[in-house]
Amino acid sequence: MAEGRVPWSVWALGLPGVACLLLGMGLLAGVGSGFHPLLQASGAELVLIVSGVALLGTAGFPLVLARLADKDEAA
Repeated sequence: MAEGRVPWSVWALGLPGVACLLLGMGLLAGVGSGFHPLLQASGAELVLIVSGVALLGTAGFPLVLARLADKDEAA
């Protein structure tokens, strides 16, 4: 991994994670429940927030592995 480059898998998991978090927080604030009937269900905001956190946590793994591989190549 070149300096400042982020693996594509981080973006592929991180962007949906951020989207889930933002939509979950919006639903928690009462905005966006009219988008779809499933978003009006009880606990929909919690499901989206937990999913967003899980996606962001999963996005960290490829980044850590790439940095470890860089350190291993340098040694």
